Amino acid sequence: MNGWHYLAIAIIFEIIATLCLKQSQGLQNLTWVSAAVFFYIICFWAFAPALDLLPVGAVYAIWSGVGILALAIIGSIFLGDKLTPIQYGFIALILIGAVGLQLTTNSSAA
Repeated sequence: MNGWHYLAIAIIFEIIATLCLKQSQGLQNLTWVSAAVFFYIICFWAFAPALDLLPVGAVYAIWSGVGILALAIIGSIFLGDKLTPIQYGFIALILIGAVGLQLTTNSSAA
């Protein structure tokens, strides 16, 4: 697996873990808290090799940016979060930045 595969896995499990945290009702529901911890462990298990194989700044920016984008969309569609047009614009800027970093980062760079 290359660094981008590890990063994709880390992003997926970070999103799942964050959604579990949302369901935990402020850490009151221990089932959801346990699920969140479990998925964050998997997330960081995949995130560490991505950081080893790719430049740390790009990896962290993509990981956090894609996570923000995905959770904003999921929150808006499934959780009833209301976003303003300007907020959608800023989310689009995050997406542009994450894609730009991915396209301009050499996977063989360390």
